[in-house]
Amino acid sequence: MATYVGTLFWIALAAAAFHAAYASASLSFLVILYLFALVQLATADGWRRAFYSGLAVGLLVAAVRLAFFWRIFSGGAGALWMVFAFWVGLFVVLARLCLVRFSPKWGWLLIPWVWVGLEYFRSELYYLRFSWLSPGYALSGACWQGPLKVIGVYGVGFLLTGIAVGAAFLWRTSKAWACAVLIAGAGGLCGAGHWCGQLPTPRALANVRVAGVQMEFPSGNEVLVRLNDLIRSRPDADLIVLSEYTFDGPVPAAVKDWCRTNRRYLVVGGKDPIADGDYYNTAFVIGPDGKVAFRQVKVVPIQFFKDGRRAREQKVWHSPWGKIGICVCYDLSYTRVTDRLVKLGAEALVVPTMDVADWGQAQHELHGRVAPARAAEYGVPIFRLASSGISQVVDCAGRVTATAPFPGDGAALGGTLELRGAGSRPLDRWLAPLAVGGTFLVVIWLVVQELIRSAGRLGWRFGVFRSKHA
Repeated sequence: MATYVGTLFWIALAAAAFHAAYASASLSFLVILYLFALVQLATADGWRRAFYSGLAVGLLVAAVRLAFFWRIFSGGAGALWMVFAFWVGLFVVLARLCLVRFSPKWGWLLIPWVWVGLEYFRSELYYLRFSWLSPGYALSGACWQGPLKVIGVYGVGFLLTGIAVGAAFLWRTSKAWACAVLIAGAGGLCGAGHWCGQLPTPRALANVRVAGVQMEFPSGNEVLVRLNDLIRSRPDADLIVLSEYTFDGPVPAAVKDWCRTNRRYLVVGGKDPIADGDYYNTAFVIGPDGKVAFRQVKVVPIQFFKDGRRAREQKVWHSPWGKIGICVCYDLSYTRVTDRLVKLGAEALVVPTMDVADWGQAQHELHGRVAPARAAEYGVPIFRLASSGISQVVDCAGRVTATAPFPGDGAALGGTLELRGAGSRPLDRWLAPLAVGGTFLVVIWLVVQELIRSAGRLGWRFGVFRSKHA
């Protein structure tokens, strides 16, 4: 009975700590307790209890944080919650197997690598990839998000899991020392964030005055009215941005004429038709001459949606102010997409986004965590313009300097993007793929060991059978 009560306690602590970390920026450090509780569940008796307890944590997290899935997918939401929960359960059971099948030293040391390997795979690599709800995003927008700049979203997960593992190791002999490690880890995270925030930033090489207005499925006339209102309220704007899917086709001639008349650059989402009736979900850049100066197709169309064909290539826009990368909505959630833009020399990111108002505020707030994290990771400013909020101007340190609310139809947003040179990628961009490979080898090793053990048991039973019937 005591072991079951302990299991329920760790399940409850993991779920409560995760929700607290995501509910308030000042409590984001509590995500370390989430990982600590998961590691404690890995010490359960039997792999089934470990897996199902991790699955329970995942469902408790997903059913609350991804409740908006019900509005989008109806009855299919439960299956998608279970997909997320499966990865949490898989981590717990693999962590337990590492502790049981490897030597004590190696078992504990492998756990952070297994966490990152699974987290990167589920977030970036397979078909149902979904990067939200990673522990690293809990720090997005918080005062201690500085470590994101150095080690990235997945690197933060590796660091926090390492601290959680150290505390769980000490918990067996000294609960006081275990608590001290957790407190020191959270304090060190806060101190590192403060230190990173004090680092000098390079001098701005160019400033782009940018503005946008939130609209969801507007008519062509409404777009023109809102554009005129926008430049009256922000006459100094050099670059105007509208959301993904502003147009249900290419940019209309009337809007191109508006750009020519008002001598403005415009980034706007629309559809680029393909001969077979499909289309590319495209962000168009219209120049002051009224012509298409650049276009970028969405790289990762949303699964289960009619979201166009995926992009065949990525490029950066060689704007008058410098190299600007354009992500179409969901693309910003994937480091393998944004890494490519940074590798090409992007000095800022512009992100036209479609977040439908009917999906609810929780979805908009969760999506709004991505841009501050990316800006902090790469050290580049981001302008994210969403159809119904939450639009953001984010500086190169990941601080949100201006925002437009949800649902905010017609709400305008403006600010300055300070281009300070090309961004740089954090350390986890090599660590995470390495962890995926290492986790794969661990799984192979565990499978081979289990096959050997099964063959041994089968051989023993066959020997007993022969001796009885000799």
